[in-house]
Amino acid sequence: MSESLVDTPATGAPGAQCCAQPSAQWGAQNMVAPLRRVMLSRPGRAMAAADPAVWHYTGALDGEKLEANHAALRAVIEASGAEILTLAADDGAGLIELSDAVFTHDPSLVTAGGAVLLNMGKTLRRGEVAQHRDFYARHGIPILGAITAPGQVEAGDCVWIDDRRLAVGMGFRTNLAGVEQLRALLAPLEVTVEGFDLPVFHGKAACLHLMSLISMLDHDLALVHKPLFPARLLLWLEERGITCLDAPADEFRDSGTLSVNVLTLAPRHCVMVEGFPQTAALLAEAGCRVETFPGDELCLKAEGGPTCLTRPLLRG
Repeated sequence: MSESLVDTPATGAPGAQCCAQPSAQWGAQNMVAPLRRVMLSRPGRAMAAADPAVWHYTGALDGEKLEANHAALRAVIEASGAEILTLAADDGAGLIELSDAVFTHDPSLVTAGGAVLLNMGKTLRRGEVAQHRDFYARHGIPILGAITAPGQVEAGDCVWIDDRRLAVGMGFRTNLAGVEQLRALLAPLEVTVEGFDLPVFHGKAACLHLMSLISMLDHDLALVHKPLFPARLLLWLEERGITCLDAPADEFRDSGTLSVNVLTLAPRHCVMVEGFPQTAALLAEAGCRVETFPGDELCLKAEGGPTCLTRPLLRG
């Protein structure tokens, strides 16, 4: 791995020591510990005005419905006790590069050593990375490093199995060069980064992340869509004693993968888009407390669920 592929923080900059200890303000190297701090961004005017053919939405979006859906998710997160920090949203200028900025999960990761700025596979979204960089500067969260071309990584492809193991899906949004850079950046934190190939499914324009196929519900429990799931990853999980619930296929299809996109607020306490009772019942039978919110406009029409709408900053 060539060092030239990895951005290194400037000498003396916060986070320059990539082996930094976890801070009381940041660190989210798992997906199930209680959510303490999270970045959200309200839908901007650009999203409501976006051309659905360009952005791969299923139809034109209604601004009021977008806001209502987002407010409902925000209310669930606030009730859980998590602190919400707001990303600088579309200021009304209608900048097209901000159309997907509400999906705050994808442009960055937050580790115990600071934030990692990613390089989006969806080129229309690359302007969002600067928003995240500025956000972290405002809130005193150091930058651990960045993924640079030819590497591509989207955080929707990054699933923390535990605080020392990161599974990364490789498909149309994340490539091998990006995984190699991420592996080098996280090695000083003693994190194992393992890449897994994703299927073609609906093709390059569609959004199929690894998180379209798995959500961690507890340290030993996950929801997956087995027909499309990487076999090697399934075995990897089973070897570690993680039970994989098989999501109902019809709801996976009808939701456009979003029935599997479940945000865990604490172990076996999760929130998902409403309208998928079979999946909710499966989780409840496994001992999960399941909350739902309306996502008909914001999620089902724009290919993003509750995990996509949140960038965890601190868990534990």
